[in-house]
This record gives sequence, C-alpha cells and structure tokens, in this order.
Amino acid sequence: MSEITFDQIKDFQAQLAKQPAAGATARAVQNVGPQAASREPIDGEDMKPVFSLDLDTGTVANQKKSGRCWLFATLNTVRHGIADEFGIKDFEFSQNYNAFFDRLEKANLFYENILATADKPLDAREVADYLSGPDQDGGHYDQAEALIEKYGLVPKSIMPETYNSEKTVELNSVLNEKLRKDAKVLRELKQANAGDDAIAAKKREFLSVVYRILAYTFGNPPTQFDFEYRDDKKQYHRDTNLTPQSFFKKYVKWHFDDYVVVASDPEPNKKYHQLYTIASANTVVGGHPLTILNLPPDQLKKLALTQLQAGEAVWFGNDVLADMDRKSGTLKGGLYNYSDLFDLDLHFDKTDRIVTTEAEMSHAMTLTGADVVDGEVTKWKVENSWGKDNGHDGYFVADASWFDQYVYEVVVRKDLLDPADQAALKATPINVPVWDFLN
Repeated sequence: MSEITFDQIKDFQAQLAKQPAAGATARAVQNVGPQAASREPIDGEDMKPVFSLDLDTGTVANQKKSGRCWLFATLNTVRHGIADEFGIKDFEFSQNYNAFFDRLEKANLFYENILATADKPLDAREVADYLSGPDQDGGHYDQAEALIEKYGLVPKSIMPETYNSEKTVELNSVLNEKLRKDAKVLRELKQANAGDDAIAAKKREFLSVVYRILAYTFGNPPTQFDFEYRDDKKQYHRDTNLTPQSFFKKYVKWHFDDYVVVASDPEPNKKYHQLYTIASANTVVGGHPLTILNLPPDQLKKLALTQLQAGEAVWFGNDVLADMDRKSGTLKGGLYNYSDLFDLDLHFDKTDRIVTTEAEMSHAMTLTGADVVDGEVTKWKVENSWGKDNGHDGYFVADASWFDQYVYEVVVRKDLLDPADQAALKATPINVPVWDFLN
C-alpha cells in the first residue's frame, strides 16, 4: 500500500498551475458551487412545459421531507380515476393512513427476517443490511399495492396529516433504535430454542409497542367513517358507514392485478424478459410480492408512451438526484457539465453506474404527459410530490436524455406487453438479495 508523498503534492500543484483559467474556475466554484458553475441553460424551447399529450390532472401533493415518494406516486396514479368518475378533481387520499400501516408491516417483516437469520453472525451481509435500516419510510410500488389491498384507503379529510412528515428522521431514529434492541432479544430466544409460542408472544408484545408509537405519531387509523364531498359541479354527496376497505372497492377503479412493474436493469447478472422478486423485501407478509419484469430500455419508453396515449398516468422509479434543478422543475440529461468545469471525462454508461453503485433508485413520480415529435418523445410531463412551489405548479419537465439515463422502472398494464412477455409473467421469478439494485 503506497502513501501520498510530498513530492507528489508538489507535482499536483505544478499540474494545477498549468490548467487554463484555473484561477477563474476556482473563483466560480468557490463562489456559487459546482452545480451552479457547471449548469447548462434550462430556459430553452426544448424544456418549455408544453406537451402534445397532456392528461387532465389536479393539484400536486406534497410529501415534504419524508421518503414516501413511492406511496405518493402510487396514490397520485390511483386518484386520477376518482377525479374522472366521481368529478373530484383535486381529491387526495390520506398518505398518513397507509404510512401508519407501512411502518407497522415493516416492523413485522424486520422481526421475521431477524428470526430467519438468527443462526448467522451479525456481520453477515444479509443481517447487517436488515440492521442498517430496520424501519425506514422508503418503498416500492408493489409494497404500496400490498398495503392498499390489505388495509384499503381513506380520504385525506378523514385522516389528515397531523404528523409533520418533516419530522420523519426523528421517527426513523426512534423506531430503528427500538427494533435493533428487539432484534437482540429475538435472536437470543431463537438461538436458545425458546419455542415458537414464546417467540410469537414476544414478537406480538414488540409489535404492540410499535403500534403505540405510530398512533402517537400519525394518529389512530379510522375503522369506519362517513365520506362527504362536493363534486366539481358543486353537488353535495354523503356516503355513510364506510370502512377503508369498502371505500377502496367502491371509489377506486384501479385494478392492481392489471399492472406490473417493468424495469430495465442491464447488469450482466440480469436477463431481459425475465421475472424477478425480492422475497426479503415483501413488506406485507402474506401480501402481494414484489414482482419485476426486466426488459430492454427501449421497451420502458414504448410502454410508458402507449399507456399515456390510452389516457392513464404512469408510476415510475428514477434517480431524481441526477441532473435535476428543483426550483425550475428541470430534469435534463447533462444538465450539470462537470466534465467541462473540471476538465475531465465523467462519462459513465448506465451499466457501469449500476454495478459500481453510482446509480440509485432515489425517487418515484408519475408521468402525466409527453411531447411527441415524429413518433419520438422529446420530453415528458412529470407529476412530482414536492408541492406546487417547485417546478411548474409542482410539475416537472424531463427531456428524453434524462429518461434514458435515469428512469429505471415503470408500472404499466400487463395487456400492453408483447405476448412473450405476458407469458413470462407466469414463470417463477428469480429471487435476488435485499441489497440488489432492484431494491
């Protein structure tokens, strides 16, 4: 192992002195930071929020500083049907209701995973991964589906966001500290062959405390309620004695079984036209499992556009942290030209970014429009969940290059797939570990 020498430092300084405009570059970076100093123009015609295909949608939601984008994007996609059928354009579901049960189910899954790996050392990769984040607020479309199918939905007016989602980090800290402590107890019981009944009783005791923490934080979820609203024509409606499950069945026309998550993961260990799952990340034990069909990247664009043309929004997973200007709502491939700024080659293709962990699925949003020129999409309209003060009243514009580089999965109707890919959905999925990129 070689050290850095002072002769090397002297050589580095000499090379820096030879850089053209080194002083001007340093001043720019130090005054405004690398992003602002390297940003390409964002006000051109190519990024104007005008689209040839534009679904009629309402006011955007606001997840604030929580990591619930996956849940917001799912509820945004589902709520469009209520707007169309019942005439409630700006209707919003209670994110708190589903977030409550998401955290409870994640605690249960964590306990199950800890018990299943009790014979492994704490530094085994699988166990360490479970312990690194026992109960966070991130997730997947399929996890939202499993929650909704089990617990139903309620209007935001019934269970408002009394819990400030900006305090999510504080809740994460409390839950994770408790669950890690619980894990020690459950591992010891399992290793001591305490018996299934004793272990189940202890797990139930732990879950009861988790429920109490969540009730203090989110509020106790309703089991029955009346739904009152005025539609877009100002007509009054009142529906009584609903449960979250009956409300979901009556008002939501989105049939989850009709849709599938389609990813494009080019890693060498992945096959296209192959079904994958992540069993250890199936949040709702016994519920809908994570099911991901891996297809070539051109299929993601084709399927997303076809679904939009059929009048349906598209949930999609992406890396919003890359080439994004939050305030203007710009998602543009190559937006930050660090290569020119620092005089180096930072080109990294999608496969290399994934296998080296440079790439990540950091966000979920909804496609609600596209600009199609000569059959090709030049830009996409994106419904975000960061409130109306970002972008164009909360909507972002993504160019074709950004989609190609940073969109990793979309949720589309199964009947839009080619017959061979529809048949692939019937195959037994390949299970990948919890640390896989698809998670």
